Amino acid sequence: MSTPAAPRLVRDRLTLGLYAPFVVWGWLLYSFNPSVPLLGDELGVSAAQAGLHGTAMAAGGLVAAPLIPRAARVLGRRTTLVVAALVVAVGLSGLLLGRELPVTLLGMLVTAVGGNLLIATAQVALAAHHGPTSSAALAEANGVGSGIGLLGPLAVGACVAIGWGWRAGVVVTAVLGVATALLVARLPRSPALDRPGPAAAEPAEPAPLAAPDDAAAARRGPRSHAGTFFLAALVAATSLEFATTFWATDLVLERTSAGAGIATATTAGLAAGMTAMRFVIGPLSLRVAPATLLAASFVISVGGWAVLWTATSTAVALTGLVVAGFGYGAQYPLSVALLLAASPGRRDRAQSHATLAGALAVGVAPFALGAVADQVGSHQAFVLVPVVAAVGLVMAVLGGRAVRRTPTALGGSEPWHDPTSDPSPTATTPASPTTSP
Repeated sequence: MSTPAAPRLVRDRLTLGLYAPFVVWGWLLYSFNPSVPLLGDELGVSAAQAGLHGTAMAAGGLVAAPLIPRAARVLGRRTTLVVAALVVAVGLSGLLLGRELPVTLLGMLVTAVGGNLLIATAQVALAAHHGPTSSAALAEANGVGSGIGLLGPLAVGACVAIGWGWRAGVVVTAVLGVATALLVARLPRSPALDRPGPAAAEPAEPAPLAAPDDAAAARRGPRSHAGTFFLAALVAATSLEFATTFWATDLVLERTSAGAGIATATTAGLAAGMTAMRFVIGPLSLRVAPATLLAASFVISVGGWAVLWTATSTAVALTGLVVAGFGYGAQYPLSVALLLAASPGRRDRAQSHATLAGALAVGVAPFALGAVADQVGSHQAFVLVPVVAAVGLVMAVLGGRAVRRTPTALGGSEPWHDPTSDPSPTATTPASPTTSP
């Protein structure tokens, strides 16, 4: 008896169009974050005050989280994406044109609300459109965002070098936001872009191997536990990424002879590793259980941490950051894909919880590591990284076990399978890996 072929990701016009929001968000993160010190100098504020823009970004996620299921239900996902992309452009205007700290902070808050709503809705739409191949679609989408985003610092540096200033590089985000709104508005009709219907809350047919009450209990049991575990894994992943991004420069400065410019540049190794892994992990997740890959990614991140933590030369530190990036790059998209798959009929609400938890992690993790570093130094503070990774590993393993306990009649043992996936050819039928948009 032949083994069934693994499902294949179909990159149709809708899929490629839904990658655009990730480009917007990736460009914003990678172009604006390095510009914060320049903005602080222009405003004449301290580094701590300039750092409040990161707090405003986290606050934007907190504001956006409860809006995700409501916007999908009232407006539909297509309209939500269009509105969110335009909100990003409006928020950027306040951020870039403001000449006082309260104005730029408000601009960052509005931008982050739009950006989080944009990314969250795009992720839910991709999961709904692709069903069993959603892990590959989400990983690739995040890879596209971080890959294009790597051009952001180069653009900002070039604009500063020729006298245009950092704003000329960051304003590209607003242009991309408007372009994304126009692109999404013209995408073909699909259930993935519609309002989530009440019928999606239950399987189309009753489970044949269990009575209705047993089926409902099974859905609330293993699947709900799996969702909780994968949400915790997502918090661990977000904490690792942002804590490392914020403080790796200090660790490199403390442990090596690198100057400030070189130490700052080494963090690009983390982003490069993340981007590369996202293009690898997507296809791999169609052949290996995503929960297993998620668990392995936390192990890889600890390996990268070990190299970075013991490094006394810039080259070794850079190597450690690249290896850590391999682990980090897989963690967020796999956690989101598994969480959405474990929340049949409740994707928008699950994504809302993910956005809220991620925003809290962004606001707390870098601060916590920085506070510890103030007391014992960056080197000792970075011991928190493998501790958080170990928590993520345990959550991934427990989530995978919870999924495997789900009865086959309720969706099988594969953690990416969702019995209430929106009906679409890409979610059910293997096809060629690429199609023209």
